[in-house]
Amino acid sequence: MTAISPAEQAVLDHASAAPMLEQVQSWSAVNSGSRNLNGLAAMAALLADAFSALPGDIRLIDPAPVDSISPDGALLQIDHGRHLLLSVRPEAPVRVLLTGHMDTVFAADHPFQTQRWLDDHVLNGPGVADMKGGIAVMLAALRAVETWEGRAALGYDVVINSDEETGSASSAPLLRDMAAGKIAALTYEPALPDGTLAGARAGSGNFSIIVTGRSAHAGRNPEEGRNALLAAADLALRLKAASGTGFSCNPARIDGGSPNNVVPDHAILRVNFRPRTPADEIAVRRLIETGMEAVARDHEVAMHLHGGFGRPPKPMDEKAQALFDLVRRCGADLGLPIGWRDTGGVCDGNNIAACGVPVVDTMGARGGAIHSPDEFLMTDSLPERARLSALALMRIAQGQYQGRMTA
Repeated sequence: MTAISPAEQAVLDHASAAPMLEQVQSWSAVNSGSRNLNGLAAMAALLADAFSALPGDIRLIDPAPVDSISPDGALLQIDHGRHLLLSVRPEAPVRVLLTGHMDTVFAADHPFQTQRWLDDHVLNGPGVADMKGGIAVMLAALRAVETWEGRAALGYDVVINSDEETGSASSAPLLRDMAAGKIAALTYEPALPDGTLAGARAGSGNFSIIVTGRSAHAGRNPEEGRNALLAAADLALRLKAASGTGFSCNPARIDGGSPNNVVPDHAILRVNFRPRTPADEIAVRRLIETGMEAVARDHEVAMHLHGGFGRPPKPMDEKAQALFDLVRRCGADLGLPIGWRDTGGVCDGNNIAACGVPVVDTMGARGGAIHSPDEFLMTDSLPERARLSALALMRIAQGQYQGRMTA
């Protein structure tokens, strides 16, 4: 255990006093579902105003173009909201990346739109934990660190994207650019109710496989048809059967089909894979390729693959372990037990780690039941986690984390 210095204590007191709960409630009142562009624009404006309390340059970055396959097989471009970027002291000797997301999984027409208190310290509401609470924690920690006498040693970039809940396809280039040159990164996904953090994470890949068969009359000459729906279902079963210890497979949807009296000539299989290691990701790609070849041959159909792995696996390597150890020591100095466990869930931490930058990606407030109408935030964790982040940032700036800078 390292004693907290008077200078550090003054910063921690400042972090605790931030109006985080009021911010969470205000931000949660704005629907910012990933596809609600008006809500995302309103949320981006609120965040830009809030983060303007920090020094540096704030910009709203246009999203990168993202393609998707429509149910009829057409290639479409999906609109996304803009992403917030704040850069502070890029010339500093120690530079870190902090990330969050302004979007939620709750669409503008979703019935879950309001907040209610479950007890004196537990708030139920859309996005209160995932992750408007986390953004409030991040801001409180940074504002507190800006009162610290040693702040000149610490430079940072903040990215708050608009599309994390849908895979960060339009913000992945921005995250990659901002990760360059950073010694470490902190991401503000919620911790579990008991404070447990996420360690290693599986990767995630989403694929759309377009199947083109041949239509025919279902009664007069069905043997002349080539059933695309049947081929898609066969491929789904083969891919699922290959799930093992290295990866999981979730065939999620088949679009297409035809009237009952027509052999369907079009179908699209939507499938998600979660590989645990880079080698497992290679195995999944090989599985998809061989499965498509076999089904195309057996059913005499054509197949086209769209999609890929948007979230690489995030292992607990030596650099990541060292950063977790620093956060754990900071927690111990604050009287907080910090543990972690591996998870199959994914987030922007996957993308950051793939750039060679160690990341602790559950630095947000404690909460649970995320992605459901039961989502809750444990409000007493807001000052607790703001102190943890502020102390970790100061200790990183003081050289207590010896990560290797990336090019």
